[in-house]
Amino acid sequence: MKHLILTVALLITSIFSFAQETQTITVTIDNVTSDKGKVGIALHSKDTFMKAKPIAEMESSIKDGKVTVTFKNVAPGEYAILALHDANENGRMDFKENGMPLESFGASNNVMNFGPPQYEDAKFMVTNKDISLNIRF
Repeated sequence: MKHLILTVALLITSIFSFAQETQTITVTIDNVTSDKGKVGIALHSKDTFMKAKPIAEMESSIKDGKVTVTFKNVAPGEYAILALHDANENGRMDFKENGMPLESFGASNNVMNFGPPQYEDAKFMVTNKDISLNIRF
């Protein structure tokens, strides 16, 4: 009897965990300065933003100054997105001698401050609907 109850409880738990809804986040950047190179787009949590490997990342070629990528199966929660136009395709952001970036970048919510993007400015919520974001460089 104990095994039957335990089996039923595990079955119900697994059904509910698989039933958790996930959403998509579609990101469009339509002001890339050239079609040269690639654009990298990274999905971050507060814990990974500007500190660690992103939750998910995508890379796209550029056509007519535009890029669109879609992150699928995103669980509800709070996130931020960082994007970089890696014009020379060396896999990193390049800087001038004075520390200013040589390549275009942007973040969700399009807040541009002096200095690096801040999570609190870039964060957004994923709830029960798919999201479309436009990021400006």
